[in-house]
Amino acid sequence: MAVWALRLAGAAWTLPNTLLGLLAGLACLCFGARVRWRRDELALTFIRVRRPGRGGGALTLGNVILYTGDELDTPCLTYAHRAGHGVELPISLAAHERAHVYQYMLLGPLFLPLYLLCGGVSARNPFERAADRYARDGGAAWWPWPLRAGSGSPG
Repeated sequence: MAVWALRLAGAAWTLPNTLLGLLAGLACLCFGARVRWRRDELALTFIRVRRPGRGGGALTLGNVILYTGDELDTPCLTYAHRAGHGVELPISLAAHERAHVYQYMLLGPLFLPLYLLCGGVSARNPFERAADRYARDGGAAWWPWPLRAGSGSPG
């Protein structure tokens, strides 16, 4: 099956999550957010999203990324580094969020419940560790659990 067909199927499967992201992003447009399509991330990205009472960061919902900053192509610290589990070099926030888009496209509506069951936003969450690994290692192993010997991503 062609890559585009798999991407289309994944986008359709995660459509409920994407619709949540679109609703949030459209609401943010009223408060100064900007929107653009990012082909590499396969996502509609809302930048300059305001989060009352909270710091910066990004949130992926299906094929939508909500980001508080001006540019998604920015370095960020890994969850393990921020939690004090070691010293790691900064990673690409865009690549980290791209890994979450892939995770959503594979799991569809199951992603959010599984993500929360695995610890939510924390260094112990295998989805976050996999997204950090994907960004750190140049685009490999975005899937949290090995499916075959020596592989960290499906297929």
